[in-house]
Amino acid sequence: MRASLIQIDVNPEEPVNSRRRRVGSLVREQRGSDLVVLPELWTVGAFAYELFADEAEKLDGPTVQEMSQAARDAGIWLHAGSVPERGDDGALYNTSLVFSPDGTLAHTYRKIHRFGFDKGEAVLMGAGEHLVTAALPDLTLGLATCYDLRFPELFRGLVDAGAHAFVIPAGWPERRRAHWTLLARARAVENQAYVLACGTAGTHAGVEQAGHSIVVDPWGEVLVEAGSGEETLTVDLDPAKVTTTREAFPALKDRVL
Repeated sequence: MRASLIQIDVNPEEPVNSRRRRVGSLVREQRGSDLVVLPELWTVGAFAYELFADEAEKLDGPTVQEMSQAARDAGIWLHAGSVPERGDDGALYNTSLVFSPDGTLAHTYRKIHRFGFDKGEAVLMGAGEHLVTAALPDLTLGLATCYDLRFPELFRGLVDAGAHAFVIPAGWPERRRAHWTLLARARAVENQAYVLACGTAGTHAGVEQAGHSIVVDPWGEVLVEAGSGEETLTVDLDPAKVTTTREAFPALKDRVL
């Protein structure tokens, strides 16, 4: 299974509509991949709080339409990162979007753990309530977003729901980059699952982004890692490696709690 992570430079000087079209073109270039992953809130920037309400959209909005067409044109599964969603209840949510190769919006995940310590996203966005998995032909994905990475119990729940790999779009800041790589590897090791963690590049709302998107295998080995700029990573995953790792070192069977 071939996966590509597109680490997008979220430049505040680039209009949202222009970035949306540009990212659609980048997705279409990944025609040979089976799965393509984008970062968190790449339309606006994860720290550009003042844009959340202005750019929030329904699940038939311009980003969904562009990404649906891009997935269909490329014939790929597309985890299109997340967007500020305007829910039917009027609240905002940080919502991830997964499209099937025919362009259908197959799965959505509203971020459960909101960052901000009682400000920013934590007060502007509503919290998701449900764990979400996405069953691809060869691999079941568990969906998480950015700050979720710090909460291992979420990932245990995804393993119990059948996940073999975790897809984690993020807008992670550079000043905590060491935590990003450490936690990505930890979630892979403790759950014996692939981790595909895709972040943003550049600086928005005065916050320098970590970049360094990363793919980790079920034994905790880093398969590929990006630098700090806009970049596309492509890697071949062996779905059987999850099973063989869990059989060779059956730590998950010894769980008590």
